[in-house]
Amino acid sequence: MPKDNAQKIRTKNKNLFLRVTKGHFATGHSHTNYYIDVTSQKTRLSEAKAIAETLVSYYSLSTVIDTILCLDGTEVIGTCIAEALTRNDFINLNAHQTIYVVTPERTTGSQLLFRDNLVPTIQNKHVLVLAASVTTGYTALSAIEAIRYYGGNVVGVSAIFATEEECGGVHVNSVFNPINLPDYASYNAHECPLCKANIKVDAMVNSFGYSKL
Repeated sequence: MPKDNAQKIRTKNKNLFLRVTKGHFATGHSHTNYYIDVTSQKTRLSEAKAIAETLVSYYSLSTVIDTILCLDGTEVIGTCIAEALTRNDFINLNAHQTIYVVTPERTTGSQLLFRDNLVPTIQNKHVLVLAASVTTGYTALSAIEAIRYYGGNVVGVSAIFATEEECGGVHVNSVFNPINLPDYASYNAHECPLCKANIKVDAMVNSFGYSKL
């Protein structure tokens, strides 16, 4: 990514910030004018804990979470959330209990699949969907539909960055949102104004990162 376009959106917590790069980026579902880099939040323990602590604060005493379904490589954050929800000093219905942290399998048709050995972690369970971002809502919605198909109950959607406030009838909580990045925009690939202005795509982007073009 061009370093002169990269910036950090900081908070009062030194371990809680968002790395973004402005440009023209293509995902599997849309084109965006920013690349949201959450690599360190997903892989660095101090940053994952900071994200988890913020997301945990959204859940009230009445929120039961049996399983955290991790999308986009958010397993480290999911584990930190599970640890926080079950520790002794956290007053919650999950205290002193265990929480499953699972990742779905994706088929060639982009549907989410749970093998028979993982179905018990979803079926009849209260499931929190955790994603790196919820912008188009496509990935989160596919997770919600899969959980319901396997007999689970979706109790929330959480993300590091989100532009959507609800997905599939489920409220979305996020650490960062358009208030932090007001000029963020996501476009249908066929209606992208950047493409119409003949501005070349800087990189292809997915949950693993980016590939320059």
